[in-house]
Amino acid sequence: MLSLRPATRADVPLILQLVRELATYERAPGAVVATEADYLRDGFGHSPRFHVLLADWNGEPSGFALYFYNWSTWLGRPGLYLEDLFVRPEQRSKGIGKALLVELARIAIREGCGRFQWQVLDWNEPALGFYRSLGAEVMTEWLTARLQGDALRRLAKE
Repeated sequence: MLSLRPATRADVPLILQLVRELATYERAPGAVVATEADYLRDGFGHSPRFHVLLADWNGEPSGFALYFYNWSTWLGRPGLYLEDLFVRPEQRSKGIGKALLVELARIAIREGCGRFQWQVLDWNEPALGFYRSLGAEVMTEWLTARLQGDALRRLAKE
């Protein structure tokens, strides 16, 4: 019933659709400005900047996980960073999200990663409970800092 597979170039329209569905779920439906060309350029070229696992339930696209590698100065090893995990609402409670996380954990171990991490919105109680049930530590002492748009350009000009 459930199958997981790495995304291909042909999956880019589906990936972007799932990202838009995620943005709607996260209360930011107009925030996605990425294009198919962006995904093709950065995910499916000679040196991919990210990877995507797709989940299908009975042959129907059901969810995805988009991840990339970072590097830990403290561990001296790579880490796997999960940028986005999404399962369509009508497909939830079937183990799809857990299966995606299990596969990512396997990839992290296979690639010698010292950690596997992601962020979760503080209001997303179902996700917080789910991640804790898997043994994930929710690190409340770390806050995200972000520069983008004009602020990023201003700093770059200094």
